[in-house]
Amino acid sequence: MCHSSLSTQPKPTRYPQTVPIVPAQPPFSEDLCGRATAALAREFERKTVCVIGYGNQGRSHALNLRDSGVDVVVSGRAGSASRERAKSEGLAQDDLAPAIDRARLVIVALPDQVHGDVWPEIESHLHTESVIGFLHGSSVHFGLVRPNNPTSIVLVAPKGPGTALRQRFVDGVGIPAQVGALDPSAHGSFEVALAWAAGIGCARAGLIESSFRDEAVADLFGEQSVICGGITALMESSYRLLIEKGIRPEVAYIECIQELKQIGDLVYERGIAGMRRAISDTAEAGINHAAPRIVSAQTESVLQELLNEIESGAFFQSFVSKSNDGSSASAAQRAQCESSSMEVVGARVRTMYEAKREHSS
Repeated sequence: MCHSSLSTQPKPTRYPQTVPIVPAQPPFSEDLCGRATAALAREFERKTVCVIGYGNQGRSHALNLRDSGVDVVVSGRAGSASRERAKSEGLAQDDLAPAIDRARLVIVALPDQVHGDVWPEIESHLHTESVIGFLHGSSVHFGLVRPNNPTSIVLVAPKGPGTALRQRFVDGVGIPAQVGALDPSAHGSFEVALAWAAGIGCARAGLIESSFRDEAVADLFGEQSVICGGITALMESSYRLLIEKGIRPEVAYIECIQELKQIGDLVYERGIAGMRRAISDTAEAGINHAAPRIVSAQTESVLQELLNEIESGAFFQSFVSKSNDGSSASAAQRAQCESSSMEVVGARVRTMYEAKREHSS
C-alpha cells in the first residue's frame, strides 16, 4: 500500500533543499498563554482533576497541578504500586468511578496502546460536565478511542518527557505544549484544556494551538525519522564501522555517540545556523560534504514511506496489535542492546565524563 502511494509522489530532491517559506508568525500565541493563566483560576475553582495513571507523565501532571493549587485525585487499579506512590507523595487516590464522578477534567495518562481497552469503562462513568484530556493524539486520531461525545475531548501534549515537565515546573519555568479540542467548536472544553496547560506550567513557555491529527503524525514521524530511529541507527552504524577499521572502541564511542549531546545542545540553544557558527571549520565542511550523500533521494523515499505508514494508521495499528498479543520485539531488542559490547564501552566512557565533572567541581 505504501509503495503504490509512493509511485505518485514527485521524485525527492537531494539535500540540502530550500526550506518552504511560510508567513512570518510567532511560534505561539501570547494571548493564548494569557487566556490559559486566567482559565486556570476560573475553570478549576472548587473543581477536581482526576489523573488516571501515575507513570512518567501522569505523576508530573498530577504534582504540577497540585502545586498550582488544583484539587487532584489519582486513579488506577486498586492496590497498584502507582496509587500507593501517589498516596505517599500527598495526593488523594480513589477508584475509577468515584474519582471520575467528582472531576471536572479527567486526564488519561496511560500508555496509548491500552486506551482502547480502558476507554469503555472510563466513558461509562463520565457525567455531563466531564472534559476528558489526552496527552497524545494517536489513540483518538487513529480510532482506538471513539468517544460518544466528541465535544468533551481535549489534548494537552507537552513537548518533552514527564521528568522534564516536572523539573522545569519546579525550577519556575515550563516546556511548550500543543493544545487542542477534538471538536474545534467546543470552546468550553478548550478553555479547560488551556487551564490544564497552565496548571502544569506549559503556559510559562508557550502554547501552540493544534489538532489531534497534527500531534499524532508529527510526534510519531519525528521519533522515527530523527530523534529516536534515525539517530540511533546512524550512531550504531558509524560506531561499528570505526571499530572494524581498528579504532579504539572508546574513541569510536566518543566521536559517534557521546559528542552528540554537545551538538544537540548547540542546536537546542542556537538552532542549526547557530550550531554551524559554533563548530570548527572542518566540522562545518563535513556537513556540506557528507549530508547530501547521507540524506539522498533514497533516504527521502524511505522517509516518505514512514510518513505514509503513519498517516494511514498502519504503523499505529501494528504497534497496538503487537503490544496486545505479545509479539512486539521491543523487549528483546532492548535486552540485546543492553548486553552489547557497545553499551559496555559506553558505560566506561560515561564514567570518564562523570569523573571529569566531579574533578572540575
